Amino acid sequence: MKKCMGVLGSLLLLSTTVQADTVLGLYAGADYWQTQVNGGFANSEQTQAFNFEDASQQSFYLALEHPLPLLPNLRIQYQTLEAQGNTLLNSTFTFGGVNYIQGTNIATELDLSSTDYVLYYEVLDNGLITLDLGVTAKHLKGYASARSASVGTIQDINQVVPMLYVDTRIGILGTGLDVFATANATRWQDSHLYDAQAGIGYQLVDNLLIDLRLKVGYRTVDLRLDDIDDLYADLQFKGAFAGVELHF
Repeated sequence: MKKCMGVLGSLLLLSTTVQADTVLGLYAGADYWQTQVNGGFANSEQTQAFNFEDASQQSFYLALEHPLPLLPNLRIQYQTLEAQGNTLLNSTFTFGGVNYIQGTNIATELDLSSTDYVLYYEVLDNGLITLDLGVTAKHLKGYASARSASVGTIQDINQVVPMLYVDTRIGILGTGLDVFATANATRWQDSHLYDAQAGIGYQLVDNLLIDLRLKVGYRTVDLRLDDIDDLYADLQFKGAFAGVELHF
């Protein structure tokens, strides 16, 4: 977390040299992400691995870019991160004060949906290559639950996690195509959260009133929680996504 604050300070020092939009720009977008989910959770470091079903996730975002170079741009994004499944336990599993014995079939459910608040600067924007750097405050709010035929337990999580943010795009001249990559990352003590995606975009509409861009790619989220709100988790969400973005 101290590293995040240090990078924010560096960005503020560099803010007088970074570029800004010549006019006010509003971006709105939505993504559909089909994920494979692996891993597990517990109330101790010995997490129990579960069988999760593939799950669809959605994200929606707004971004505001302005011509004032001293002030960062703002992006707000809501992301679902959900999974559920059924597992036949091969060892005893304790969660929420309940012992689920070996051989018990339990249903598990996760909701680690989040809202990201991103402050960033346009470090480079020359019409062909863009590079944004910033910091993210990720508000994780959700739960993990386990349920057998006779009893169920649930563990809530409600935390704000600071992260580093980078976004870059490289256009392919004369085609309307671009390649892009976006990442948020943080690590503290024995916990970490990495969220990275890369793909190809296509500018379908480009005029004075509105720009419409389509995109496809691959995204992965690697999440390890170590005693965060009494929850331990080691989870991976990964898969292909498709999205649309409007620029007003």
